[in-house]
Amino acid sequence: MTVTPSYIYLSPPHLGDKERQMIEEALTTNWIAPVGPHVDQFEREISAYVGSPGAAALNSGTAALHLAIKLTGAGPGDRVLCSTLTFAASANPIRYAGAEPVFIDSEPDSWNMSPAALERALHMAKKEGNVPKAVVVVHLYGQCADMEPIMDLCHHYGVPVIEDAAESLGADYKGRASGTIGLMGVYSFNGNKIITTSGGGMLVSADLALVEKARFLAAQARDPAPHYEHSELGFNYRLSNVLAGIGRGQLQVLESRIQARRTVFERYRSALSGIDGIRFAPEAPYGRSTRWLTALTVDAGVTGVSSARIIRASADHNIEARPVWKPMHLQPLYGRCEYVPHGPGDSVSDRLFATGLCLPSGSSLTEDEQQRVIDCIRNTLSGARE
Repeated sequence: MTVTPSYIYLSPPHLGDKERQMIEEALTTNWIAPVGPHVDQFEREISAYVGSPGAAALNSGTAALHLAIKLTGAGPGDRVLCSTLTFAASANPIRYAGAEPVFIDSEPDSWNMSPAALERALHMAKKEGNVPKAVVVVHLYGQCADMEPIMDLCHHYGVPVIEDAAESLGADYKGRASGTIGLMGVYSFNGNKIITTSGGGMLVSADLALVEKARFLAAQARDPAPHYEHSELGFNYRLSNVLAGIGRGQLQVLESRIQARRTVFERYRSALSGIDGIRFAPEAPYGRSTRWLTALTVDAGVTGVSSARIIRASADHNIEARPVWKPMHLQPLYGRCEYVPHGPGDSVSDRLFATGLCLPSGSSLTEDEQQRVIDCIRNTLSGARE
């Protein structure tokens, strides 16, 4: 009888005993609502870990980004620049605020926002008299963008920077934590992230007034009054005390989770980097990548196999592999938005989408499971040569 191998997920949650203790504490003390000691402590512990004076715990990274964009004053008639190679949740909050996104290409050294494309976009915007309200820089797959030239450009044009660090908690840039370099940063604790609260997010900033305003807006913008008084439009965005307890337990093992994912990446690189036509996402010299997901490109002209074929072959063997993010400027929802490529006629993100894929990268991935993934890729490549 043939036994179907167990399914290998791309990036599953990895929980331990500490999280269970925190949940039991929340239940025992009856702190279930989206307030409570775990929420307060989770904010303090994230602040201490990343070195940010302020943090507001929210129910998703998307909520955090929406509030960050709103706090810049972006609204109808405004534009917000945004990395194009990302998940839709990086761009959708721009539309939530009523503003319009302008998408910025990647650069090849980190796959993140291209400073060259950003410079052209800001120059054009200034010339047109429509300087953007903000720039949303996405730190992709656990790797920081090259923030120094990005910050210099945005300072020159007077544009605030929001770091979408949903995928990069634990990464750093020249000694500073991802998410703490711009005016505001946001993290995600979705189920597939390096640590999880099942669903949740965090807004961080050195500007404590912005953090306090985010908390106010996230709690339905209730004015300080003995009755229910509301002068502003608010949102139901606060994180529950139960989920914050999970986050506190997860945060205690974050460094070990980072090391585990980096080890997974190194095994893949050791096994596959010698194959002509296979190139792994680079780690930029300016800081540590968490290698949240192991990403690579496949040159079908050299290997005889496309990234899409490897993904299909993996699925046939109960392995979840996925393409890299489809750029926002190629999405039907955003197809009419302005897009600025890395260079004239040179769209890096288009090439990455056409050739890139992500491999199972969970911190709980066993060596035997990873060997299954490696064998599947090798066998797929060998079949193309026969």
